[in-house]
Amino acid sequence: MQQVLNASKPSDWRTPDPENTLYMELAGGRVVIELATQFAPLHAENIRTLVRQKYFDGLAVLRVVDNFVTQWGDPDSEDAKQARPMGKAKSTLAPEFSRPAKGLSFTRLPDGDVYAPEVGFSDGFPAARDPKSGTAWLAHCYGMVGAGRGNEADSGSGVELYAVIGHAPRQLDLNIATVGRVIQGMELLASLPRGGGAAGFYEKAEQRLPIRSVRLAADVPAAERSNLELLRTDTPTFSALVESRRNRSDDWYLAPAGKIELCNVPLPVRERKAPTDTAEKPQG
Repeated sequence: MQQVLNASKPSDWRTPDPENTLYMELAGGRVVIELATQFAPLHAENIRTLVRQKYFDGLAVLRVVDNFVTQWGDPDSEDAKQARPMGKAKSTLAPEFSRPAKGLSFTRLPDGDVYAPEVGFSDGFPAARDPKSGTAWLAHCYGMVGAGRGNEADSGSGVELYAVIGHAPRQLDLNIATVGRVIQGMELLASLPRGGGAAGFYEKAEQRLPIRSVRLAADVPAAERSNLELLRTDTPTFSALVESRRNRSDDWYLAPAGKIELCNVPLPVRERKAPTDTAEKPQG
């Protein structure tokens, strides 16, 4: 895989849109999340509204379930008197579990899938689609971020978010709005102590991990931003990367699989190189 990346061109990489990039600051560092605006535009807009109101500042990671999810939000959300006000954000949103596949960029994987007729990648996100119904949706792979909801389909607003930290729970596909993907800092969410209470919630307030702040990259000074590039998933380079993982040629492998599952395809992220100043400098 590294040989493929070493041979990549600058045009094979893209920079996340600052308006769709979240920085969640924790005690251990920064978690960077890219919002999936093509699949969940209403949720993305509501999350941006919440973030710009500083809704998440001072809230906490509430739930960590081994091999499943890390979830964060308002610990008092069930208490109408104590719950943090949502301001201009909406408390309910139309479900965004899928969208029309027409017009959507989609790089299909050559191998089959258990949960969907076709799987692949759309603008850097693992996705699935059904040619018969003409719909497409995001897949719950490691690092994907979703908006928690109650039993009502429209009850997810983005005030409770989670990231997948274990084996892909694909049974959640089409049942919940998947709103983005962690592109840096997953280790800060996946390595947290597991919750000992019901459904993996922390039983004591002091066990919760405080969220220092959540900001949109667009609202952070350029010097303080995470300068990241993501490998585009619509290029020959990405296709070569997929093939390198389907048929491993490393010396250790004796029996290459010849196929790959959607959530096992790596999505490389790298630090963006600073431009080289080649202009002549005045001599002193």
